[in-house]
Amino acid sequence: MTATALVTTGTPAPRRRMKRRTSQTIIWLVGLTLLTIVVIYPLLWLFLSTFKPNSEFGSNQGLIPQAPTLENYAKVAEGIAGISMWTFFSNSLILAVSAVIGTVLSSALAAYAFARVKFKGLGILFTAMIGTLLLPFHVVIIPQYIWFQKLGFVDTFVPLILPKFLATEAFFVFLIVQFVRQIPRDMDEAARIDGAGHGRIFWSIILPLVKPALITCAIFTFIWTWNDFMGPLLYLNSPENYPLPIALRLYNDQTATSDYGATVTASFVALIPVLLFFIVFQRFLIGGVATQGLKG
Repeated sequence: MTATALVTTGTPAPRRRMKRRTSQTIIWLVGLTLLTIVVIYPLLWLFLSTFKPNSEFGSNQGLIPQAPTLENYAKVAEGIAGISMWTFFSNSLILAVSAVIGTVLSSALAAYAFARVKFKGLGILFTAMIGTLLLPFHVVIIPQYIWFQKLGFVDTFVPLILPKFLATEAFFVFLIVQFVRQIPRDMDEAARIDGAGHGRIFWSIILPLVKPALITCAIFTFIWTWNDFMGPLLYLNSPENYPLPIALRLYNDQTATSDYGATVTASFVALIPVLLFFIVFQRFLIGGVATQGLKG
């Protein structure tokens, strides 16, 4: 029977399956390569455009600059409106780091309370917290601005940092709650037998076990805060307080000549910290997604 199969088919079955798998692998590799090129192309174009003079932005839409120059980097290093780029960079760094610290700590505390502490109105408060996810940002802009204006906090970093320490990010609270609920309550009971209270349980048991969720929260908070344009535009009036997203607007003036080369270069410089932050912590993000379905 084996000889008959070899004669009729001409190729053994295992070899045919191997060829089929090889062809499928090649198709997947070609498809993924093309998809990677599509995704990477805008970033590569942005990088190479930092070497283009202003005269090429209207005529040369290609990838390679015709007359490469480092003048754009010199302009960005000098700053704009008498303010150095380092000032804008440090403002963004202060806002992003403060937002990460405040969001992670407040969200973790709120999540622990919802997941482990029993009190009256727990269900109502948790439902109300989830309900805030349905509120668009534009609904609360005017009330928040009036409140901070009466307190005298406009043109300071307080309106951009203070809410982060008040567990206002319902998405991250819900994310951490789901992680905490997967931790067996037996660990809490064992800690209470040893005399530990809520503070010790939260700090020594819960936080180390929900580290993937905390890292995920930190990554997205850093990226969203670093790229935030609406918040700083609303509350900050002095150019020396501007973060990078607002500073990029200074390079373009609708009533005068816009410096496209400096704008593209400043955009690329502003993108570098986000890429580095994500590359460093991406393994924790993947770990958080991988452990989401596990039960303790």
